[in-house]
Amino acid sequence: GSGHGTGHGQSRDKSVVNKMQQKYWRTKQALIKATGKKEDEHVVASDADLDAKLELFHSIQRTCMELLKAIELYQKRICFLSPEESELGRFLRSQGSQDKTRAGKMMQATGKALCFSSQQRLALRSPLCRLYQEVETFRYRAISDTWLTVNRMEQYRTEYRGALLWMKDVSQELDPDLLKQMEKFRKVGGQARAEGCPREEACPGPRADTGGQMPRWVRLQQRRMRGRAGAASGGL
Repeated sequence: GSGHGTGHGQSRDKSVVNKMQQKYWRTKQALIKATGKKEDEHVVASDADLDAKLELFHSIQRTCMELLKAIELYQKRICFLSPEESELGRFLRSQGSQDKTRAGKMMQATGKALCFSSQQRLALRSPLCRLYQEVETFRYRAISDTWLTVNRMEQYRTEYRGALLWMKDVSQELDPDLLKQMEKFRKVGGQARAEGCPREEACPGPRADTGGQMPRWVRLQQRRMRGRAGAASGGL
């Protein structure tokens, strides 16, 4: 009974240590990203398609905000210019009506054109307001919703890449002749694959799973381990 309890306690301790290690490598990966340090080129290359799509999304996000600001500024300019234009038009018409020469007729014609232009300018406000509302709705619904999904995906990616860092660290200390270390490597490898899975759900699309591919150094290490293990069993 006590042996069983001890085994259970050791298993629980290992689980706690495992979680702490996961957290450590996840935090390390987050720091690498935050500080802009160079990451494994194979890992980065495997995410190239995904990163291109993210760049497009961020571009849409930026341009939507810029478009909203431009529409707002245009509205303000119209509201300022239209009354000024109308006032000038009325003034010219008034002065032109008092001047019986050809210049008076020209002033009246110009004043009339300015008043008409002022009205046309004000008429732009309604479609501009509608455009603003549509862009804002798109930003709140489509972009915000996608942004939440992207954030979740980035969390999964940080965990996944953290697991890859952990694998790399374990592989550097690995002695294939020792069964425990081989088991440890397999366990971390399984963790890396598990961390990679949620990204497919978080970022749906035909090429969203590109980040799941193991870096070349991991695949080489796994092949080397299998070769040594096979040779050892053959010798026995």
